[in-house]
Amino acid sequence: MYLCYIDESGTSSIPGNTSHFVLAGISIPIWHWNDCDREIGRIKQKYDLADAEIHTAWLLRRYVEQTKVENFSSLSRDRRRSEVERLRKSEVIRLQAQPNKKLYRQTKKNYLHSADYIHLTVDERKSFILDIADCVSHWGFARLFAEAIDKVYFDPQRANRSVDAQAFEQIVSRYQQYLQAISNDSGNRAFGLLIHDNNQTVAKKHTELMQSFHRSGTLWTQINNIIADTNVFYVAGMPPAKDAQT
Repeated sequence: MYLCYIDESGTSSIPGNTSHFVLAGISIPIWHWNDCDREIGRIKQKYDLADAEIHTAWLLRRYVEQTKVENFSSLSRDRRRSEVERLRKSEVIRLQAQPNKKLYRQTKKNYLHSADYIHLTVDERKSFILDIADCVSHWGFARLFAEAIDKVYFDPQRANRSVDAQAFEQIVSRYQQYLQAISNDSGNRAFGLLIHDNNQTVAKKHTELMQSFHRSGTLWTQINNIIADTNVFYVAGMPPAKDAQT
């Protein structure tokens, strides 16, 4: 069994607020999964991020509050967090009284997304991402699948599908062909499971697409090696359904 974790970057709407939409997956043999999790866990522990999700875009942003704290980099991580939280609370209170409620809501959203990382300097956050990338680069058993779509050149009418559906079909097709290629002639078939980020809306959409792919295949291949239906197409971090069949 091979587990493929998939996640997206950018927005799939056209024009949206990004020029590209990227969907990527990393496939890990199930017998390596715990080892991989431990390796990543050790790196996260080093940066006091044990319980945090890794969101690279938010990690690599500059947080203006940090620049307002004198000698920020020389403070303890607990003190850094305390100082940034104090400044952020003050800013939220200030914005609450302003007529521009959109800015208030967006600021609260930004603070929420970056809250786990405010105890790290920007250089430490960059080092964290590099450490994660270096760790993954040594997983010779892992395989990456990705589809990057330049929305300027994507025509939904000609493609007869949305940006995210097109990207998902490409990832599924390549994953299926990989599983088929590593299956041996003795009848031992390699099977795979797709695992989503914790996004119920995307998971539901992809589950429906997978059901269609199982019935009719994709444009490039039949789907015979990917296990995915309403019972086993789980969201990462969520427990399996009680009636799940494996």
